[in-house]
Amino acid sequence: MDCQDYSTVCAERKKGQHLGMAERGAIKALKQQGFGTRAIAREIGCVPSTITNELRRGTPARKSSKGKAPGYSPKLGQAVYEANRAACHRKPKADSCRDFSEWVIRQVREHKWSLDACCGYAKLHHLFEPSQMVCSRTLYNMVWNGQLPIHPTELPEALKRKTKKRRVRENKKRYGTSISERPEIASLRLEEGHWEGDTVVGKRAGKESVVFSLLEKKTETYLAFRIPGKTSEAVMNLMNELHDEYGEHFSQIFKTITVDNGSEFADFAKVEKWGTKAFFAHPYTAWERPQNERHNGLFRAFVPKGASLEQYTDEDILAAADELNGRPRRKLGYRTPEELFEAFLDAVYAA
Repeated sequence: MDCQDYSTVCAERKKGQHLGMAERGAIKALKQQGFGTRAIAREIGCVPSTITNELRRGTPARKSSKGKAPGYSPKLGQAVYEANRAACHRKPKADSCRDFSEWVIRQVREHKWSLDACCGYAKLHHLFEPSQMVCSRTLYNMVWNGQLPIHPTELPEALKRKTKKRRVRENKKRYGTSISERPEIASLRLEEGHWEGDTVVGKRAGKESVVFSLLEKKTETYLAFRIPGKTSEAVMNLMNELHDEYGEHFSQIFKTITVDNGSEFADFAKVEKWGTKAFFAHPYTAWERPQNERHNGLFRAFVPKGASLEQYTDEDILAAADELNGRPRRKLGYRTPEELFEAFLDAVYAA
């Protein structure tokens, strides 16, 4: 292409901007007009070393010592630049972390761990060398980019939900002490023994078996039990069984329990005869029991919403809770709720 096809007048360049085809054409035109390297750099608006490198890049190698030396070619300069750019990227670290990636995929699919839990647990227990691992952010990027064979739907916690405006409604019917009167220490997660409770319904909205769940706020231990129905009698029968199991230590393990204002908790205040304080959240305020609600959502991975609970055995429900309690958590230092709750029980029984 002849140098007259290029303009020697270039638009103002931004600092650090790479040369384009128009600027390479201007370099050729200026070079043929006898401009030196520094003069061309002033015209283009870059440092002289940029012009020097570009001339070297776009000038073909001389095939012999005879004849005229080849001149600068904008097309060759552009082609070499594009080839260099394509090869300059760092190789994905995932290529050297295949063992770790395969282990993460197994944990996600078999135990439904989050990617962050996988990273934290592997680091805490030194399962892989640092050079063999990638961070959780890189794992999530690999998922979004399709570099990891995990679909985002396999990571439900990664799919953010819109927050709703919170509004407290006063109780029309009070079954016991309001959550407004609950001691602050029960909210701060500074000591074990403070629980949140709720029921998880199946296909027939409580007209069949339901799951009664309890969540210990500090250790995030999740207990789930199948009960015959969404009734106060079924709930209290379960609480009686728990009291029989823990005996005189019941009030030390269950210092407070906060439940919602549903009819199945109409008699729940009776647990106070064992030394446990019961508190009731306001109607339509699930956010007052956030940890229990979140874990009920995690539990839905094992018992989907709308599925009949009659098709699950008591052992199935307990196994699902065990899976959740076996997951490492960032807020627990990548330890599991099961580990921390066992330590709590040991301390209670040793006292």
